[in-house]
Amino acid sequence: MSTASARGTGPAPPHRDLVLRHATAEDVPDIVAMLADDALGAQRETPGELAPYEHAFARIDGDPNQHLMIAEHAADTPGGPPRPVGTLHLTIIPGLSRRGATRSLIEAVRVHTDARGTGLGTQLIEWAIAESRRQGCALVQLTSDATRVDAHRFYERLGFEASHLGFKMTL
Repeated sequence: MSTASARGTGPAPPHRDLVLRHATAEDVPDIVAMLADDALGAQRETPGELAPYEHAFARIDGDPNQHLMIAEHAADTPGGPPRPVGTLHLTIIPGLSRRGATRSLIEAVRVHTDARGTGLGTQLIEWAIAESRRQGCALVQLTSDATRVDAHRFYERLGFEASHLGFKMTL
């Protein structure tokens, strides 16, 4: 997987026909479709109403600590456009705890249905870890919905530990 980015992010793990790049406004419909493409996402995402996502994208895109990434697969037909097959959102968070450590937060990791089981999810997470190191982070964290048991096993295989109990409040 090669990396193309205006923000100069670090190298991505090698993968023959994938490119990892910062998302653009044109990618928002594809990202939202991937977010909505499972039972949990289908309950909370509205791919037919893109305005709130477009507003959120503008805020994300304007913040240098936000890295909304998209993985593209080579075109299915010669000369055709590349096809989005994965996404993740990496946030760099400066902090005072842990002796002033910077941490990163990985969220919204999704792999298109057709690309699941190909190792792309692993490569996305490995990129996020490498980029976190490049940014000087001392800790990488992520959350996963309690119902996503397969995702929990996936993250544990990659070296993450279930170390905290998380809480959320809908506002």
